[in-house]
Amino acid sequence: MKKNENKLLKWVVNGIFFVISFIALFPIISLFISSFRPSSTLMRDGISLTFDPSTLTLDNYLYIFSDGGSYWQWYGNSLIISLLAIVLSLFFSSMVGYALAVYDFRGRNFFFVLVLFILMIPFEIMMLPLYQMMINFQLINSYTAVILPMIVAPIAVFFFRQYALGLPRELMDSARIDGSTEYGIFFRIMMPLMLPSFAAMAILQGLGSWNNFLWPLIVLRSNDMFTLPLGLATLLTPYGNNYDLLIAGSVMTILPILVLFVFFQRYFVEGLTVGGVKG
Repeated sequence: MKKNENKLLKWVVNGIFFVISFIALFPIISLFISSFRPSSTLMRDGISLTFDPSTLTLDNYLYIFSDGGSYWQWYGNSLIISLLAIVLSLFFSSMVGYALAVYDFRGRNFFFVLVLFILMIPFEIMMLPLYQMMINFQLINSYTAVILPMIVAPIAVFFFRQYALGLPRELMDSARIDGSTEYGIFFRIMMPLMLPSFAAMAILQGLGSWNNFLWPLIVLRSNDMFTLPLGLATLLTPYGNNYDLLIAGSVMTILPILVLFVFFQRYFVEGLTVGGVKG
């Protein structure tokens, strides 16, 4: 009897999770189906799960792959910016967070409070000073202008600091006795132990950089420098709305995030849970 009750409970729980999963995936499924519809059908029926198989077409994707020159330029820009932002942010933020966690120096608590303070300030408040800095550095309409404010992310510093608090200090002492430098301790010993945190932050930072719209809109000027969110936004104009190409292009933008998550998903939950409870 108890075995049957456990089996029934398992089916109920699985059914609930299936419904929740379908609700979460509904926008993506609808977007994918709508990407095969012509513009006239989209304007009439909108984005939905219901469709007429006879109206589906590959023309939207064929146009993107054959004639979408600007689209692939935007795609390449987004890939370059996102990859550089992820690598640089993980490198510098991890070093700052690690230093705040394991070294006892004067002003450590002050700098950590400063990180928390910056974390609480909305980005919209800092846009004008950052924009003025980019003008003074003559970096407008460049990759550097988009990436520079992301190099040391407060949320990443906080996360790495929390994770590094749980690292065994005995390994550091042993490495010092063996003559290793502080940089050697970090790169050869501590960094491999922090891989789950790197994976979690790579996904979060990559997602934020890939979908970033406001800051690139401010600092980029020319069409050939646009990122995907900016480029896709140009498809909607007062003179015509290319919803069919916009939706097909949006589906293609999901692929890098899926690839990133697939590669790092084994560390993602571990990194978030451990980094969130330490300290």
